[in-house]
Amino acid sequence: MSRFLFGLIFFFSLLSQAQQSYISMGEAKSRKSVLAFPFFNNLGSTNTGAVTAQAADIYTIAKRDLELSTYFTMMSNSAFLEDPAKTSIKPSPKEVNGFKFEPLKTAGAEFLIRTGYSVINSDVVVDMFLYHVPQSKLVVGKRYRSPLSRSREIAHTLANDVLEALTGVRGSFMSKIVMTSDRAGGQAKEVYSMNWDGTQIEKLSSHKSSTISPNWSPDGKKIAYSVFTTFIRKGASSMTNVSLYILDLASGKRTLTSYRPGVNSGAVFSPDGKSILLGMSQGSGSADIYKIDLNGKIITRLTNGPAGAINVEPSLNPEGTKVAFSSERGGRPMIYVMNIDGSGVKRLTFDGAYNSSPTWSPDGKKIAFAGQAENHFDIFVMNADGSGLTRVTSVKKSNGKWAHNEDPSFSPDSRYLVYTSNRTGKNQVFISTVDGSEERRVTNDSYNYYKPKWSRNLE
Repeated sequence: MSRFLFGLIFFFSLLSQAQQSYISMGEAKSRKSVLAFPFFNNLGSTNTGAVTAQAADIYTIAKRDLELSTYFTMMSNSAFLEDPAKTSIKPSPKEVNGFKFEPLKTAGAEFLIRTGYSVINSDVVVDMFLYHVPQSKLVVGKRYRSPLSRSREIAHTLANDVLEALTGVRGSFMSKIVMTSDRAGGQAKEVYSMNWDGTQIEKLSSHKSSTISPNWSPDGKKIAYSVFTTFIRKGASSMTNVSLYILDLASGKRTLTSYRPGVNSGAVFSPDGKSILLGMSQGSGSADIYKIDLNGKIITRLTNGPAGAINVEPSLNPEGTKVAFSSERGGRPMIYVMNIDGSGVKRLTFDGAYNSSPTWSPDGKKIAFAGQAENHFDIFVMNADGSGLTRVTSVKKSNGKWAHNEDPSFSPDSRYLVYTSNRTGKNQVFISTVDGSEERRVTNDSYNYYKPKWSRNLE
């Protein structure tokens, strides 16, 4: 059961993905499937304006999620040859007043989602049936139930279920993003989280300082982040550090984990959540990558220069066997990869003036990074071996100058990237497909956001 959805009651029928795969991953690049998704039918007696608006909101959110997936061309509601509002959400002839598949085939629909809603006490209940039109076959049917106040979660879960049933890979529409922002005012930057679509922004830290580089634990229960902190040393002058904290989201307890002199930042959890990789300078001025336990004890040092070169921003592959990182060992900051024990270092990028912020896709196939060329940063994606480099962003501000697009992070299903862009004048959060073909602005306010990281699915 979803952590967020109050009640997923039961599912009616689900074909095994081993039996049939309806849409191949990546197929949307060459052809989109036509999806018919008419408005919800009212299955109950409650027909108040508030309930109708709630149902319309669920429908709009689910439709927008499915459009973002890039797998579908949405069939216009005006193209239906029979009125969905006057037919059942189940097909004839078994269902009295059931809809017919033949008009949908004539209209060119490949998939059909029929939905209905009702209200039980203070909960909204939604029945969803997904059909494969050419075969006149039910793919999946589910019932969702949640309090009216949390009905948006039904929409996202419904979209996730549709994608999983058709592609075999669950969608990311119930995931979250963590980042830092100046929303608190003044010079402070605190840690915030939000739903992937920009809703329910929540302040997580209160350091009244500058927090940087937040990141999720694999189970989504903890966040590691760094803070500019000042320590008062007995009998000596104060010391300013970039110190690492771990925040337990359930209890709200934060633990000062690594506060060695200098920089302790860029933390990434191991896949089992029992250790952390991060960049530490230990007062030397040149940062290297270390592995520590959750109490801050150094387990091993993974890089050592060479010749005082900076090595930072580690990102682990899903198996925890490879580390992508940025390093200036070749003269300019570029993206490298190495084994988890620090051996086998290989340079992956050679172009541009400055490449940073590598991030590994959850499926292990891609690495995204921010690359600087012509005095601005853009988002790039490449295969994990450095081949197949693709530019994802390229946009100008209203004044004609190039915008900066930085700090990418993959969605849990590896289909999308989240990043920041200053194209509007402020550093705002955007998401796009990995190939850059479709983009959506996530935040739309007057604040600045930094270093967004996408959670693993929290369902």
